[in-house]
Amino acid sequence: MELFAAVGGNDSGSPVVLLHGFPQTHLMWRHVAARLAERHTVICPDLRGYGASDKPAATGPEVYSKRAMAADVVAAAAALGHERFALVGHDRGALVAFRAALDHPETVTHLGVLDVVPTLDTWDVLHGLPAAVAYHLYLMAQPPGLPETMIANSADAFFGSFLDAWAGDPAALPPEVRAEYLRASAAAVPSIVADYRASAGIDVTHDRADLDAGSQLAMPVTVLQQDWGTQLGYDAAGVWRTWAPDLEHRLTGAGHFMAEEAPEEVAGAIRDLLLR
Repeated sequence: MELFAAVGGNDSGSPVVLLHGFPQTHLMWRHVAARLAERHTVICPDLRGYGASDKPAATGPEVYSKRAMAADVVAAAAALGHERFALVGHDRGALVAFRAALDHPETVTHLGVLDVVPTLDTWDVLHGLPAAVAYHLYLMAQPPGLPETMIANSADAFFGSFLDAWAGDPAALPPEVRAEYLRASAAAVPSIVADYRASAGIDVTHDRADLDAGSQLAMPVTVLQQDWGTQLGYDAAGVWRTWAPDLEHRLTGAGHFMAEEAPEEVAGAIRDLLLR
């Protein structure tokens, strides 16, 4: 299993791994990475199934489990010489980061999460008409075949709709970046669907087992997100506090693509996290 990763920054600085979201690639971190690079080694992989990374066939639910995707990231960092690192994820990447931090507490020193709640909690907080923003979760949870066909037959319209709907500042996604996201996503429909399908099955099982066992995140955690708690009627900070005793929960006025819309705010939150 090979991951593509962009690596740069200060070779003598502590490593920070940044995991992208949907429907994006490592490119989403271009502004934040540049801000962190002066003091840190910055590693920006494409997740399994995305971008230029390998896209294995989903021969079973475990292939795109967040446990498997997290193990990819830990192995890639180790191959680069980093047995311990800070980990920050956005959207899908944040779910991978969350799983990595639970499964590899001796490896992940700090955890940053942008604009999600854990997989198990996602299904619990989605209810009523406001939850229509997440219709794609239900579409891609369906058995193999129909979701892949529907999405592949309208890939640009499907993936582009999220870039349009979720951007607080459309100018943060210039035409060449948008085009690259659409190209990369259209080339990865089966694996993207498999990633989401896992989050309606095996990922829930893994999260529930940890919750029932009382497992918690051992490292400092910062969550930066839009005010989904108010919009969907739940206590976002409270949800995260169940998992993260050492929690800083921040709200942002930026849109979902906050690393591109508000890179200084995001980089500042990461810098503050690394000082804890």
